[in-house]
Amino acid sequence: MKHRLRLASGTVLLGYLSREMMGKVFATAIIVVSLMEILALLEQVTEIMHRHLGMSGVLYYAVMRLPLLFCNAMPIAMLIGALLALMQMTTSNEIAIMRAAGLSTPGLIKLFLPTTIVLGILCGVVNDQVTPRTEQALAQWWNLTAPDALADPHNYWIRSGNDLISIHFLGNGGSVLKDVMVYHRDRQSLLQKVTTLDSARYVHGHWYGTPARVLDVVSPTRVDLLDIPPGQSTRLDWPITLTPGYITQLTTSFTQSISTMLAEENGSLPSSQSPSFFLTEILGRIMLPVTFTVMLLLAVPVVYIPLGLASAAGYRYGVWAPACCLLYSRGCCVRWEMQERCPRLWRYSSGSLFLSLASSPCY
Repeated sequence: MKHRLRLASGTVLLGYLSREMMGKVFATAIIVVSLMEILALLEQVTEIMHRHLGMSGVLYYAVMRLPLLFCNAMPIAMLIGALLALMQMTTSNEIAIMRAAGLSTPGLIKLFLPTTIVLGILCGVVNDQVTPRTEQALAQWWNLTAPDALADPHNYWIRSGNDLISIHFLGNGGSVLKDVMVYHRDRQSLLQKVTTLDSARYVHGHWYGTPARVLDVVSPTRVDLLDIPPGQSTRLDWPITLTPGYITQLTTSFTQSISTMLAEENGSLPSSQSPSFFLTEILGRIMLPVTFTVMLLLAVPVVYIPLGLASAAGYRYGVWAPACCLLYSRGCCVRWEMQERCPRLWRYSSGSLFLSLASSPCY
């Protein structure tokens, strides 16, 4: 009977702490994501209106960016939400009551761990399954609606089997390529032939290109220029998986699922990144529950604050917690800058944004 009573009271306490933690974390995540979304829209709404996309375009852009912003904001929200939840329970004597009932600090951490791990897994699932799809769709839509996409030069590289593909112009959502060079290599990675294409188009599930020049590497000291019919379109021997959406994902969005990255690392799918990049991304997603646990542990010392010093100590936590968030926001900006999509307003104002939280009455 006593065991059942103890189990029931532990379940009730676990549910209460889980609701408190989730409420604070998701409330913080909504605030942070909203601020990031507003800063991004302030920079992009002019371009969206210039493309005559209207309010539907603005809403589409905002909705498709939500999964990426949610995943970037969740570790910050976990830290701030845990601080707010523990600070509230400390100032309202709930922590003191739990200690008087025999609950130690390690026991309190154990009660918070299931919620923390679930939040980390949720963030990992969204980052692995939802974000790649929305980012690919957004990148295709952004390229498709750009009036001068084929006039904007880039330097994209894709590795498909032993071949290397260089793309300088990408348009029509990835279905039209211009100024393409294909470097054909053998299994020893020795160059065999170089094909220059004026353009390449994706038609009915296959790529067709118009060769402008074909160089045959006979030996390290001899290169022959092959004769080709002018203006003749030929079917390219590119893999079926190299679709316009996949090319856009490789060249613009860079966000992929773990299964896709593993297939690219094994050579089963075309790739545009090095194996070390895939290893870093995969480990980062697998370690998300650990990251969330670390954020929880950073907030736990707030329970040791005496009640009379809660305000002053809370202010001190309000100083270093936004500092940690600031470092994380800079990391997000570095990741976005790799994708050429870091909002300048967010980049310049993130420090002021988070440091302003230090003087908030919530702390």
